[in-house]
Amino acid sequence: MPKRTWEDFKTGDVAVYGPRVITREEIVAFSAEFDLQPMHMDEAAASATLLGGLAASGWHGCALMMRMIADGFLLDSTSMGSPGIEEVRWLRPLRPGTQLRLRVTVLDSRASKSRPDMGLTRMHYELIDAADTVITSMTSTMMFGRRQPGAAA
Repeated sequence: MPKRTWEDFKTGDVAVYGPRVITREEIVAFSAEFDLQPMHMDEAAASATLLGGLAASGWHGCALMMRMIADGFLLDSTSMGSPGIEEVRWLRPLRPGTQLRLRVTVLDSRASKSRPDMGLTRMHYELIDAADTVITSMTSTMMFGRRQPGAAA
């Protein structure tokens, strides 16, 4: 039985999950499968780009973020999915050897008007390094089952 319901996510709450270290091998393997651009696969080619060296695909950063979301709280919640992502920003290159953490801030939350068993919680996610530099940020709404369907929010 999941422990975290919509009622457990309060506006202003901040949580940090991780750490996880990304390796060169992971970067190259992900890129070989999903993003074949040279800056994600080859150090020499990457050094001649705006990135100035090997860096993970932004989509790889998003995939890592999703895994940290799942491990951090989603798999132990009443998650009903998401209607979509508002924004994703790739702010800094994600380099091999970077120790990553995920900072999650609850922006706002409301009960669903059409589904009394569900609440919607808008969250801001930041993939950060050991110095708290934001590498990737994302804002999305999550749908969670309610502990008390139809109760006043």
